[in-house]
Amino acid sequence: MAEFAWASLSALRARTSFKWRAYPPDVLPLWVAEMDVDLAPAVREAVTRAIDAGDTGYSTGTAYAEALATFAAGRWGWTDLPIERTAVVPDVMVGVVELLRLLTAPGDAVVVCPPVYSPFFTFVVHADRRIVEAPLGPDGRLDVAALDRAFEVAAAGARSAVFLLSNPHNPTGAVATAAELASVAQLARHHGVRVISDEIHGPLVFPGSTFTPFLTVPGAEDGFVLHSASKAWNLAGLKAALAIAGPESGGDLARMPEEVRHGVSHVGEIAHAASFLAAVGWLDELMTALDANRSLLTGLLAEHLAAVRYAPPEGTYFAWLDCADLGLEPAPDVPDLAVVTEIAGPARFFVDEARVALSSGHIFGTGGGAHARLNFATSPAILTEAVSRMGEAVARRRVSPGDR
Repeated sequence: MAEFAWASLSALRARTSFKWRAYPPDVLPLWVAEMDVDLAPAVREAVTRAIDAGDTGYSTGTAYAEALATFAAGRWGWTDLPIERTAVVPDVMVGVVELLRLLTAPGDAVVVCPPVYSPFFTFVVHADRRIVEAPLGPDGRLDVAALDRAFEVAAAGARSAVFLLSNPHNPTGAVATAAELASVAQLARHHGVRVISDEIHGPLVFPGSTFTPFLTVPGAEDGFVLHSASKAWNLAGLKAALAIAGPESGGDLARMPEEVRHGVSHVGEIAHAASFLAAVGWLDELMTALDANRSLLTGLLAEHLAAVRYAPPEGTYFAWLDCADLGLEPAPDVPDLAVVTEIAGPARFFVDEARVALSSGHIFGTGGGAHARLNFATSPAILTEAVSRMGEAVARRRVSPGDR
């Protein structure tokens, strides 16, 4: 019996989460990383049991880590995930900041690969660390030569430095191969740079690609990874994530302040553990539906927005749309991405003229100004309506009186 289902538009309109309240009701929101799904039955049942039992106290124990270890062994072949070198944190980005505080001092450098998840800029800068960019290659993948240069700059003067990796990569959807990750680990070792890998989208990898946890590659022994069921099971409102240390980093992780754990939701831990243990079948059905949407989007873009360049992602539920050939105003360069809040560029056009909300490409850093990120984790009907609206808006613009 099928467990997975897309939520209906009427049910989605009744939701009070950020995705469904940031824009007026006539806008179709295909932007922030929330999926338009009904909750996995096993997760709903686990949360309901906790609520019915009044089990809403403080977080404790290692059940979450044990559940992830079981999932990682079966899904990724990571059979020795070290429970003793894990720490529960409120969410992945809070975990990133706490690790940066353990590994670096104010003013030290953090290397990122733009275009990349926009909170990498905001959280790092607000933690009083500085950004060093190693832009992705033209193929949207890690550029080892750019990383080599950035690592040298970041570690200059024998300062501590960190590489903050997004794998699978948000927003391009590239899934780093084991060979690519081994090259990163070797390069980081050479320069004395520590690696923190955000692997929140690790469960969301399509057929033809393989997710490799960073800590499983040679040379990654002094690194860290962060995992959560948040994206793959749509649990952003139930806060819980796990920081995992390599064998040479356990001492660093042990210094994480105890109060960090106090920000974790106990009910969140219950939901996340249930996801990894009891909702794997639901995830499989989700991935089948997302893969179908990935193909559907390819066809819809070809039909309605043929000038948009798009490479179907290997992982995540994001489409990184290159809108440069649509003739739309690109977003301006922004000197301080830590304070960017305004929608701009192609995303501004589509929300104003098509009533479809996408994420602005410029918030992802260098190379994003002419892009927009589309979240295709929605029903085929909503996806079809959204892209049709976008195409109609572009067509109207081309025949507007001002363009004749």
